[in-house]
Amino acid sequence: MRVLAVDPGLTRCGVGVVQGALGGRLQIVTVGVIRTGADTPLHERLHELQVELEAVFERTRPDAVAVERMFARNDVSTIMGTAQASAVPMLAAASRGLPLGLHTPSEVKAAVTGSGRADKAQVTAMVTRILGLESAPKPADAADALALAICHHWRGAGAARRANTDGERPLAPAAAQYRAAEAAAARRSRSAAKQYREPLRSSASRDATTRGARP
Repeated sequence: MRVLAVDPGLTRCGVGVVQGALGGRLQIVTVGVIRTGADTPLHERLHELQVELEAVFERTRPDAVAVERMFARNDVSTIMGTAQASAVPMLAAASRGLPLGLHTPSEVKAAVTGSGRADKAQVTAMVTRILGLESAPKPADAADALALAICHHWRGAGAARRANTDGERPLAPAAAQYRAAEAAAARRSRSAAKQYREPLRSSASRDATTRGARP
């Protein structure tokens, strides 16, 4: 299974893709940081982020998407920019019918290091060890994205798929709930994509069609 993870941000957006067979060792597919200029208008920055992320989606073909879950901060401007950037990979996942997982920083730290209070150096060190990298991924946004992908694989989709593969063991309640939510989200995404597949027509065009249909 291949997981594409995004550590959202307008100035620096970390992107990491990790893959691994069921029960096997995880491997890095790609990692990087998408940057947009602080002096660029907001809508253009979001568009740049969308274009770059779409290219990563098309190139890596993930099976699932993970995005860092927002949490409260005192800096309103920072949290607003992060929230706006978060929507881009979420929409990309929805348009492709891919399951989406949201994980808080504490959940990611706990999954990768065993402690929800681990610092960035500890997270980076464990990511480097888990993926068998020769050197630590840089900058920190890149390492955070890989940690998020590892977390999702282990705690989310990976655990759900590993459980009950041959029907020998029942799913744990948490895994069963995750699988049900995952399937429901995929169905909603496919339904929405089908509904809006037909291009919208302008009101003038609709009026003309209506007038032409009258006797």
